[in-house]
Amino acid sequence: MAGVTDTVFRRFIRNLGGCGLIMTEFTSADGVLRAKDKKAKRYLHFYEDEHPISAQLFGSDPRVMAEAARMVEGIGFDLIDLNLGCPAKKVVKCNGGSGLLRNLPAIRRIFEAVRGAVQIPFTVKFRAGWNDEEIVCVELAKMAEDCGLCAVALHARTREQGYSGNARWEWIGGIKDAVKIPVIGNGDIRSPEDACAMVTQTGCDAVMIGRTAPSNPWIFRQIEQYCMSKAYDEPTESDRYQMIRTYFQMLIEEEMPGAAGKMKQFASWFTHGVPGGAALRKGIYEAKSENEILLKVEEFFERTLQPT
Repeated sequence: MAGVTDTVFRRFIRNLGGCGLIMTEFTSADGVLRAKDKKAKRYLHFYEDEHPISAQLFGSDPRVMAEAARMVEGIGFDLIDLNLGCPAKKVVKCNGGSGLLRNLPAIRRIFEAVRGAVQIPFTVKFRAGWNDEEIVCVELAKMAEDCGLCAVALHARTREQGYSGNARWEWIGGIKDAVKIPVIGNGDIRSPEDACAMVTQTGCDAVMIGRTAPSNPWIFRQIEQYCMSKAYDEPTESDRYQMIRTYFQMLIEEEMPGAAGKMKQFASWFTHGVPGGAALRKGIYEAKSENEILLKVEEFFERTLQPT
């Protein structure tokens, strides 16, 4: 979720309700240790109303990972999460993310170094394996438990799959049968019904949602509602207007670098399902500033929300 789950988006999601734990963008441990790495500092910036919050780190050097973990603990994060799931080529070629899945001994060394460095909970997210011939998820989960990690999260695809094809939820169930620590399921949760189906089919203790969140920021609240009553609220056009307006205003107030670009990035997600959304997106893409973008949004919905 690099480029998505910054502090503005996290607080935005928290305010909509239903989300139990939020996580930072995945952050280079090497970057954390470089005093001049402004990007890493920005990724790890958070506010008090974001708790509980986990810092998501990636890297391949146990010493660097341990030192970055100590810094993260000192900053005040509630948890540390090791990312072994990112399939991006530029990350994998540096043995980050899912690039480590072919080297379990190296992963063990990272587990032991980080676990020995901090007192706060330590978790890991990983994919099932490099490809269908190299499935290591159960072995990796057992190793995490043996090294004292507090929970494991599986994106039920291989590195080779990327985000294509279907998530294989049975791999989540296999991990749940193999370890006693909490197991978090991830992959292809697009609705509250999907979330409940994953828990029913796999026995997992929680679900993790990534790409669905920017296209449906209400998904967490809807899951909470569905778990309680088997029903949930669908957003109205007015709800969607307030949602877009709120997020864009938060970006402006945060004075975040590249806020206009972020607005245009999110416009394609946020306007999905809006009647006449193509015209709104066109207006947003053509706007030259943050305030002009917000004005385009307000003008569009003032027209479409007029009583007939």
